[in-house]
Amino acid sequence: MSSKDEEVCIVGAGLAGCLMACFLAKRSYHVKVFELRPDRRKQSVAAGRSINLSLSDRGVVALKAAGIFDQVEPHLVKMPGRMIHPLNGDAFYQSYGRKPNELHYSLSRGGLNDILLSAAESSGDVSIQFSQKCVDLDWEASKLSFEDQESSRVSSLNFSHVIACDGAPSAVRAAFHKLPKFECRAEELGASYKELCIPPDPNGKYRLEKEALHIWPRGQFMLIALPNSDGSFTVTLFLPNTGEWSFESLKSEPRLEEFFQKFFPDCIELIPDFKKDFFANPTGHLATIRSFPWHFGDKALMLGDAAHAVVPFHGQGMNCSFEDCLELDRCLEEFSGDWLQAFAETEKRRKPNADAIAQMAIENYTEMRDEVRDPKFHLRKRLEWALEEKFPDRFLSRYSMVMFYHQYSYSEALERGKIQTEILQKLTDDIDDISKVDWTQAQSLVANRLSTL
Repeated sequence: MSSKDEEVCIVGAGLAGCLMACFLAKRSYHVKVFELRPDRRKQSVAAGRSINLSLSDRGVVALKAAGIFDQVEPHLVKMPGRMIHPLNGDAFYQSYGRKPNELHYSLSRGGLNDILLSAAESSGDVSIQFSQKCVDLDWEASKLSFEDQESSRVSSLNFSHVIACDGAPSAVRAAFHKLPKFECRAEELGASYKELCIPPDPNGKYRLEKEALHIWPRGQFMLIALPNSDGSFTVTLFLPNTGEWSFESLKSEPRLEEFFQKFFPDCIELIPDFKKDFFANPTGHLATIRSFPWHFGDKALMLGDAAHAVVPFHGQGMNCSFEDCLELDRCLEEFSGDWLQAFAETEKRRKPNADAIAQMAIENYTEMRDEVRDPKFHLRKRLEWALEEKFPDRFLSRYSMVMFYHQYSYSEALERGKIQTEILQKLTDDIDDISKVDWTQAQSLVANRLSTL
């Protein structure tokens, strides 16, 4: 078959599914996308169902490759640093990096999904069918079945290739369980999240610093807030599932009021509807999903959260999924449309990176909720920047590699990061100020332990 004659099915019209459809349309494939939910552009969507998105370098690169970034860019809010809000109220700012490109962007998940849906449809080679629940995948017959959520009618179609972008509760991944040697495990974080909101002030202005990700770290739990383009902030409370202060224990308004008075007193006026939203909005689940293999011959491939859901504490779930899509697009180019090779090579290249970012996301959870309060943490951050400046050909912080430099894979960032952490610890164990760093020792450690970037 020529690519013009091949029809590809994508299950899921979320962020990854729509971006993948755009890539395939550019290659002149006919694409059918099936989405469980109704068309979000035609009806209001309930609040509190998603964490606000942080777009970073990897996601930007993928959007540019698909030709969509120009449509997204006007909706971005720059976040070049984070604002830490200690319990004593003396907030302080911490830049993410030293260079102009070392920043994140905040944007609405729904707004981005709308742009991607329209971009896919406007290609002319993508059709999207909404309110379609995937209820079966028959491997032998190469047949997909969907139940229409409005009529309850079940219909089936034969497929050549299926790409699963249907998220953490993936129906396609459930079908993979029928295959021999398929492995999948969900690692519960033991915490969940609730979405709240800081509205604009009466003049429509931001109540906090606009160009920052705000964090209220409290050890076992935390609040974060990301800016929106309308002057509001999307606030997310991350809290253990059980314990003295947990979702299990916060069952009444007086108890919730006590919790905020004790740990987030400066947020009570900022979030006027925190009690109403806490009890009205759904509680979001947090877990890491690891699966293998991601593909079955040339018939199916899982991408994004369907294959490897991660917790959101490195802001890389979407960015990693977009990078998956870009890798499959590159493999289709490299192997001249040979789907078997493209699926297998995408899995081979992306699986180690998905495992790496899953690990780093969990580690960043500890950093955000707890370590950012430690003076030694800030000393090591300052030393990181100093080492980057003194040894630019060898030292680049793990955070920067993950967030701002797509040239370095997640797995490379993880491995170099382990060595760099050991160097930082050795140089700061017995000092409390960067002026006391032994730079001769630093030069020796960097030269002997880190290869040239």
